Amino acid sequence: MKDISIYTLTSQLHDEKAVSANTQAFLSSLNIEYNLRGADFSDYGQAVLSLIYVRTGGTEGIFKSLLPQIKKSGKPVYLLTSGTSNSLAASMEILSFMQQNHMQGEILHGSAQYIGSRIENLIRLEQARLQLQGCRLGVIGQPSDWLISSATDYEAVRNRLGIEIIDIPLDEVLTALGTTQIDGGKEGALLIYEALRKVVDKYQLKGFTLRCFDLLSVLHNTGCLALARLNAEGLVAGCEGDVPAMLSMMVVRSLFGISGFQCNPAHIDVETGEMMLAHCTIPLDMVTRYEFDTHFESGIGVGIRGYMPEGPVTLFKVSGDLTCHFVAEGQLLRCEARPNLCRTQAVVQLSNPQDARYFLTHPIGNHHILLPGHHASLLSSLLS
Repeated sequence: MKDISIYTLTSQLHDEKAVSANTQAFLSSLNIEYNLRGADFSDYGQAVLSLIYVRTGGTEGIFKSLLPQIKKSGKPVYLLTSGTSNSLAASMEILSFMQQNHMQGEILHGSAQYIGSRIENLIRLEQARLQLQGCRLGVIGQPSDWLISSATDYEAVRNRLGIEIIDIPLDEVLTALGTTQIDGGKEGALLIYEALRKVVDKYQLKGFTLRCFDLLSVLHNTGCLALARLNAEGLVAGCEGDVPAMLSMMVVRSLFGISGFQCNPAHIDVETGEMMLAHCTIPLDMVTRYEFDTHFESGIGVGIRGYMPEGPVTLFKVSGDLTCHFVAEGQLLRCEARPNLCRTQAVVQLSNPQDARYFLTHPIGNHHILLPGHHASLLSSLLS
C-alpha cells in the first residue's frame, strides 16, 4: 500500500466526466504516488497520510456527514484542492467548520510544485511520528549532577511523542565490560563501545544518554569514541545523561535520518550572531575527518576533534517536558582546534543574529543539537 491515500468529495451538481478529467490532470501534476480511494472513506486514516481532495463546491454537507468516520483517525485533516469548480471556497468553509469543532487541519492549495513539496513534508512528519511511537530510549547512570535545569517528564514524553524512557544503572556497562581495568587510550575506549553496544541490545534501545563523566574515575577512560561510533551506526547516543538533548537528537533522527552533534556554546557574539560550539565527541558520520586527542576537562582517555563541512546548519533543542523548543538556522563557517576548549569546535553564523539573545536570556539548558541543513520549519511542525 502506498503511503498516501486520497479520498474525494464531489457534488452531484457537477458533470462527473469533466470533474474526472480535471482530477487526473491535477493529481498527475503533483508528481506523487498515491492510492485514489474516491468517495469510499471506510479505511480513512489507515495510510501514513490521508488527503481529502475537494473536487467541487457544494461538498460541505457531504463532509459533515462523513465527520464521524474522519474523526476516528485522530489526525489533522488535509484538504486538497485545485481551486476549480468553487472547490477552494468549499474547502475554506469546511476548514472553518473543523476549527469550530476543535479539529486541526490545513488546505493544500497553490502551485503544483508547492503542493507536492508540502505533501512530501507531511509524509516525512507522519513517518517520524510513527517511528517515535514505541521508541525506547535509555538513561544510563542518571543525568550528571550539574544538569540542574534538565529534568524530564517521562509521562509527558510518552503521551506526546510515544517515546518510552527507561533508567539503566551505570553498573550495567561495567558488567558488560567484564573487567575493572582497561587501557586508557583507544583500545580501552573501544571496549567501552562494545560494552555499550551490549547494553543497547539487552534493553532493545533506539538510543541512550550516558553519565559519561563517571567513567573517568572508574575506568580512567571516556565514552567519547563509543558515542561517536554508535551515532554513526544509526543510534542516538548522548553524553552526560542529558535527557532533553537525547530527545532532541531522537527527533532529528526520526525526521531526517541523520545524526546530530550534542554541543554547548563556548562563546557568543550577541551583536553579530556568530558563536562557537564545542564538545569532546561528535558522530563520525558528520565529519570529513577527525583526530584523537585527550578528553578536555580531565586530560585523559580519548576525545575526538572532528571537522564538519562548511554550509547550512540548524541548531535545535526541546525542553524536558516538551512544552517549548528552540530552533535557529545558520551557516557553519569553520571548525577550529583551540587547546583551551572541548575538542570538536564549530563556528556558526546565525541567519538571524537576534536569535543569539535566546542563549543569554532564556536558554533550554546548555547543550544544543547542531545538524547539517536548514530544517527549522519541519522541526517546529513536529512539535507544534
